[in-house]
Amino acid sequence: METKFRGTGVALATPYNKDGSVDHIALDRLVKHTVNGGVNYLVVMGTTAESPTLSMTEKAKVLDTVLSSNAGNLPVVYGAGANDTAELCEYFKDSLFSKVDAILSVTPYYNRPSQKGLQAHFENVADESPVPVILYNVPSRTAVNLEAGTTLALAHHENIIGVKEASGDINQCNQIMTGKPEDFLMISGDDMITLPLLSIGAVGVISVMANAFPKQFSSMVNRAYAGDWDKARALHLSLVEIGAILSEEGNPAGLKCVLELLGLCGGNLRLPLYPISEELKARATKAVAELNKKG
Repeated sequence: METKFRGTGVALATPYNKDGSVDHIALDRLVKHTVNGGVNYLVVMGTTAESPTLSMTEKAKVLDTVLSSNAGNLPVVYGAGANDTAELCEYFKDSLFSKVDAILSVTPYYNRPSQKGLQAHFENVADESPVPVILYNVPSRTAVNLEAGTTLALAHHENIIGVKEASGDINQCNQIMTGKPEDFLMISGDDMITLPLLSIGAVGVISVMANAFPKQFSSMVNRAYAGDWDKARALHLSLVEIGAILSEEGNPAGLKCVLELLGLCGGNLRLPLYPISEELKARATKAVAELNKKG
């Protein structure tokens, strides 16, 4: 089993300056905060990074900053997905893929392929990718669900090592866990169902919350690994309120607010994303203060 992607991966946010440019100083600070907080690997250019509004040049520079800030030399996963299979396969010729340990590849969006189309797409991606592929299923964003049967068919491809499951469908996750090869990784794509998925054999999570609270979130995962379910459950429940706040008005808008409250980066977003409401910000301020008190 691929052990480098066990535990807590963090889906890194992209800090921006007030003029909308990438804030590489804050990004360095954020990476160090998560590494020092105990995460196990870094994910660059996932959904939380606002990747649709970053140019290819900006994405490459963000990756370079993350790599230079990665003092713990943690594994790095790079988000590489598209709804044009040929274009994505051509992208793999870019030298940046020599710098990463795996890619996270989202299901094609907007054109809504069939399950046969999804399988063929990912087989082509896996054939061409120079590094291992982690599938990313997030139907709330892509309007297409990678069904359990399709995931299991793809799980036998030698260059597809796992799936980040963000469907929220526990039954679908059960089906994948029941039928998958032993070395295929089930990774939670939703912070607040990570603990239930760990209980059925998931290897960890690619987390939004770990940007802000890496110590607390990775401790929850580690306690579950150690079989200390009482402590893991207590940590999970202590994060429920902030988890709801992070998602209520969209990710990463809620996260950016929390990161600003923690002094890690500004709360700036690129349109069409928009800052959260003052009412939600007040609740976030209170929740962050409570979590900081608990340590």
